[in-house]
Parts: sequence; structure tokens; C-alpha cells
Amino acid sequence: MSTAGGPFVGVIEVPRAADVLADRLRQRVLSGELVEGDVLPPERALMTDTGLGRATVREALRVLEAEALITPRVGRYGGWTVRRPGRDSVTRSIDVFIRGTQIRFGSLLAAREAIEPSCAALAADHRTDADLEALEQRSAHLASCYEDLPEYLLENVRWHLAIVDATHNELLIAIMSALGEAILAGTNIDNFNSLEVRRAALHAHDGVVAAIRERDAAAAFRRMFRHVHAFRSQASGTPG
Repeated sequence: MSTAGGPFVGVIEVPRAADVLADRLRQRVLSGELVEGDVLPPERALMTDTGLGRATVREALRVLEAEALITPRVGRYGGWTVRRPGRDSVTRSIDVFIRGTQIRFGSLLAAREAIEPSCAALAADHRTDADLEALEQRSAHLASCYEDLPEYLLENVRWHLAIVDATHNELLIAIMSALGEAILAGTNIDNFNSLEVRRAALHAHDGVVAAIRERDAAAAFRRMFRHVHAFRSQASGTPG
């Protein structure tokens, strides 16, 4: 019996053996069954255990290496050591996604506007004295170099990341680190960052830092939103 409108089931995709092995090993790492510093079995043992060929086993291991879940073991016998996923893995993946898909600058700024005010509020709630000291040092350094555009742009990104650091939220830190690099590359334009614009940004920064110092999360959110929204409006040429 035939059916109208095409195949009854369609093509069934069979996972590649290397992907299956990589997924099994990945799950053991992410579940905590394998912890940082554990040494994976030698390739020959994995071949015997799985019935797979050497090339397939090596391909699976390379997948995990690319994901920064294992690292080559230095020594006479070689092998692979489990490593703990770090925020650099998230940052690198987001950066590759941004560059590879050529995300529009406007989309980056919209994401920043959605995230950074909440980061400022969290920083007000969770900052330590050391966080506040680091943020105030960043503010002072930024104020001292605001006439040097390249230095100002770099320090401006560092100031914003210092806000995120004060949240003590690893995921937000990783995400904003990736966005910060992309935004830095997109704003390095002389006529986009006049001295007047830079002075206004410094004033806005002072207001955000003051709210964080006072642990006023609502004010920190409001002032950061006003700051990044003004920047986004300026970049898009629309009224703030």
C-alpha cells in the first residue's frame, strides 16, 4: 500500500560510530563519573571494549579534545586526561558562532542591552569589597585614558566585564566575555566615539558604580539600562 504525499517513514540517519563513542565518553565526564585528572583508558583498550577501529576511536577523542573535555597526556605512554569544562570553552564557542554566522552588530548590542542591566543588579547584590575596589580602579584608569581612543575602548570593555565579574556568575561572565570582544571590534571607529560621547559614558559609569557601592540593585539596573540603551540608540542612529 502506498501513501500520498511522499515516503511513509523517510530516510533514517544512523549515527556515526565516532559520534556515539564521543557522546558516551562526554556523558561520563559531564555526569561526574569521570572527574578532572582522571586518565582515559588507552586507545587499544577502548578499541577492545567497543569493537571499533583505531581511526574511529581517535576521531571520537579528537571531538572531546575540541570541546576541551580532555587534554593530551604528557609522558612516556601518552594518552588522554579528563579536564573540567571552563568558561573559556563557552566564550570560545560563542565567539566562533558570532564570527562564523556574521551576527549583525545591532544584534550584539540588543543582546548586551538585555543582559547587562541584570548583571549590574546582580553585581550590586553579590559584589565583595575586592570587586568594588577592582571596579573603582577600572573606572579611574578609564577616566585617565579617555582621550586615547584605542586605550579607552579596551578599558571600556574591561570596565563592563568587571561589572559582570562582580556577579560571580560563571555563565554570565563567559557570555559577556565573548560579546565584549565582538563589541570592541565593532566600535573602534573614530567618529563614533567623540570626546563628548566618552565623557558622557564616564558619567554614566560613575552612576552605575555608585549604585553597586550602595548595593542598590534597582538603581544599578536602571542606570546600566539607560547607559547601554543610549549606546545602542547612538549606534543605530535612532533617538534614545
